[in-house]
Amino acid sequence: MSSTTTPPSATRADERFLLVLSAASGATDAFAFLCLGKVFAGVMTGNLVLVGASVGAGDRDVVPRALTALTGYALGAAGAAVTARRLAPGSLLTAETALLALVAVGWASGLGRSLGSQLALLAAAAFAMGVQARAWGTPTTYFTGTFTGLAGRLGRRDTGHADRWAAGRLVAVALGAAVTSLAVWCWSPAAGAAGAALSAAAPAFRPRR
Repeated sequence: MSSTTTPPSATRADERFLLVLSAASGATDAFAFLCLGKVFAGVMTGNLVLVGASVGAGDRDVVPRALTALTGYALGAAGAAVTARRLAPGSLLTAETALLALVAVGWASGLGRSLGSQLALLAAAAFAMGVQARAWGTPTTYFTGTFTGLAGRLGRRDTGHADRWAAGRLVAVALGAAVTSLAVWCWSPAAGAAGAALSAAAPAFRPRR
């Protein structure tokens, strides 16, 4: 990402807040993958690969889902960029949380069992992840660059606090996904709740300016 509403590096005071957002991202992606047709709400590289792979595999079901996620994410990121000068990042987080809560309620109410309702829930979840990705300078929805940089510095044995923080975000996204997976296994109607709950909890960890 180029310009964002926060600096690219998190201060120590921001770290717990961004760890919670990373966990929310993992939870939302796991929900999309497990419940809405094996695509991602926030990992757009994965969705592009799925679109390409479906050509050879002949899997036509994944294409509308992946394209819906790509479109929703792009609209969310674009919307956050356009409104960034008028809305504080906290307001964008409120909008994201509201969208994820609507997705969770819709899923718990029985939506998402048909293709049309799946696409609607997926578009809303991806839009929310696009807003989150654009609103915060430190990556909380995409982690390949984080993982690559961390691995390179570990290889050079040149690590510091920033690398412990990067590793923490990677752990957080996995833990968020695990929470959703457990919800799917224990009680499927609650599967969408983890991402919304974590997003709602994040402001409590945000330092006051």
